[in-house]
Amino acid sequence: MRKHRVAQEENGGPLYARVKAIVLARIMGGDWPPGTALPAEMELARALGVSQGTVRKALDALTAEQVVVRRQGSGTYVAEHTPAHMLFRFFNIYDESGAQVLPDSQPARVTTGEASTAERQRLELGEGARVIRISRIRTRSGRAFMDDRIVLPEALFPGLAQEAEMPNTLYDLFQKRYRIHVAHTEEQVTAVAATARLAERLDVKPGSPILAIDRITYDLSGRRIEWRLSHAHLDRAHYFARL
Repeated sequence: MRKHRVAQEENGGPLYARVKAIVLARIMGGDWPPGTALPAEMELARALGVSQGTVRKALDALTAEQVVVRRQGSGTYVAEHTPAHMLFRFFNIYDESGAQVLPDSQPARVTTGEASTAERQRLELGEGARVIRISRIRTRSGRAFMDDRIVLPEALFPGLAQEAEMPNTLYDLFQKRYRIHVAHTEEQVTAVAATARLAERLDVKPGSPILAIDRITYDLSGRRIEWRLSHAHLDRAHYFARL
């Protein structure tokens, strides 16, 4: 591992936070891809010029954020987020028994264009920025239950709009192809009445109660990478989030 000495604490911020930032930058830069073992704590400490305890504290913070995983007797690895893991972590719909609903997706409609005012505001984009728009229906046991409208900054995902088929979970693709790691999401959930368009897409009567789930997704650097507006008809299911 190349040496990267960390400035002392009086120059700004706790040492462990700066060690964390350095490790994070190496992961985001592709030096340590998903599934890669990190150097041992002692090796990191020597390379960065800090104590092993400081390195351990930085890795503890990254473990809590699910950026890395600790394996007893083996070491610390960059988290490898599989499609199943991404659905488990970020899909908050559960059935009557308490089991998580793992949806399928119908073929998506994908377009590109200049971002609207709302899209620029939600994704913090500049004037003239272009976006990718993805519209798809999520199904459960063959029945439509969720309408997804997804907006992505085109500059972050070159070539994505030309994909022949969108994967069931995009976050796994973000990580593996674009080295963009999803850190967390923010959601606003509101009960609304189904419009005529949504009623047709979800196979319910106009005016039926449905959930509107407005999500912003952030990467490890705090950048907004996705705006997703989902409308769900939760027949025999419910929304659940652990805080």
